[in-house]
Amino acid sequence: MIDVCAQEGLSPSQQERAWIARGVEAALRCQKCTGGVTVLLVTAGEIRRLNAAYRGVDSVTDVLSFPASEGEAIAAPPDGYLGDLAVCLSRAAEQAERYGHPLERELAFLAVHGTLHLLGFDHMTAPQEEQMRARQREIMKELGLEIREKEPEKDERGGS
Repeated sequence: MIDVCAQEGLSPSQQERAWIARGVEAALRCQKCTGGVTVLLVTAGEIRRLNAAYRGVDSVTDVLSFPASEGEAIAAPPDGYLGDLAVCLSRAAEQAERYGHPLERELAFLAVHGTLHLLGFDHMTAPQEEQMRARQREIMKELGLEIREKEPEKDERGGS
């Protein structure tokens, strides 16, 4: 089950919520995984607080992943719950404008990226980064939202 919620005071559209869910579902399908994911849309202040508390980085980022099970890639924990994503709605809007595409597309990308982190992908080393980028391109293509050659991918944008 994919649950998309919003912090009090935020009002994402049904279309924005739907693209987030599609991004999560596509990433899970591509990895042949099932499981629950909760996505919480948050303010810049809240994502900064979470980033400082959990990563020791006192700055706003676009997406944070909180796996239910730490360690190597997981197929699905016994209860089927994979973890949570926090997505900063204002940062996503800024990035969408900067890269010249709709907010819904940016939200789908962040959902894909965050879900891959829940499944054990990372971009701390060059080989990990290339593997994650390739998977992101594949999933976005499946969604009909291909990554343009000149468009920065997640690791070039900052965040996790």
